[in-house]
Amino acid sequence: MITEIEEYFTKGCGRCPRFDTADCSTRHWAAGLAELRRQCRAAGLAETVKWGHPCYMHAGRNIAILGAFRGDFRLSFFDAALLSDPEAVLEPQGPNSRPDMIRFTDDAQPAAMAPVIGAYLAEAMGHAERGTRPPRRAEEVDLPEELLDALDADIALAEAFRALTPGRQRSYAIHLASAKTSATRTARILRARDRILAGKGANER
Repeated sequence: MITEIEEYFTKGCGRCPRFDTADCSTRHWAAGLAELRRQCRAAGLAETVKWGHPCYMHAGRNIAILGAFRGDFRLSFFDAALLSDPEAVLEPQGPNSRPDMIRFTDDAQPAAMAPVIGAYLAEAMGHAERGTRPPRRAEEVDLPEELLDALDADIALAEAFRALTPGRQRSYAIHLASAKTSATRTARILRARDRILAGKGANER
């Protein structure tokens, strides 16, 4: 994965074989991604690289992250449950996840939506300054530290895990909790990665 921010906008994230080729999704959406970057920086957000993607921070908190795919590019918000979403523009990453991203399918859309994007960024920054956190959902599962660390380090895994049903998430929590050592839990997470990406629970094959 890349470690320098400019590489994302010139070569891609470095997470797949299309890195630094004309087929990279970041090349297809270069103009739109550049506009989102401009807006995030204009809002006063600090720019960094996390998980191979441009991540924007404020008051010590992650605020938003950029992503590019074959069919669209996205501005995804951390702690999106705190956003009021008055324009109803937030969409979920998966069928079982909360709305947390603005999806674009045209390079011109970010500029056209600049006032809305700016307002959402400002709202998120305000929550970061106040230290507010989204309320915990009743069905949310307590996850072991090793899994939380793995999700923080792997954005694809994090998105896939968030898209799992609460029951499937719970199956991994139970599976990992039965391990006696941290090393065993970490090994189980590595072995389970492909199943999580496929949308399966711990006991599904």
